Amino acid sequence: MILVVDASVAIKWFFRDRTDEVHAHQALQILAAVNSEKTQLRQPLHFIAEVAAVLSREKPDNTKTDLADLLNIEFQRVESSAIYATACDLAIRLNHHLFDTLYHAAALHEPEATLITADRRYYDKAKGVGQITLLGDMRFV
Repeated sequence: MILVVDASVAIKWFFRDRTDEVHAHQALQILAAVNSEKTQLRQPLHFIAEVAAVLSREKPDNTKTDLADLLNIEFQRVESSAIYATACDLAIRLNHHLFDTLYHAAALHEPEATLITADRRYYDKAKGVGQITLLGDMRFV
């Protein structure tokens, strides 16, 4: 399985103990699948920076440790002019932030990939485009 996870999913790996962190269990299942090499991640270049920004703001005392853990997760960085062009098109068409559409564009340019997001607002706008699943709807066998 090939997945692209956006920051809304990845931060759940680091905030799993919060009682208000909905669907953290599914996010952790994705991480476990990556660690057991059952799932591959394809991530746009801004992935680390976006997650690190949230960690710095929300968990300043643990940021260095959490960042080290994030950097140890196996994933392939993806970048191309075609991905950026698709992301710009999605941002304009959906009237949404480019950083979110970059994740989706990365999935769209990998034929068997799916974007997993916990961002309901983006999901509702983009579900018609395809190759996107809401984290809460993700099922593992």
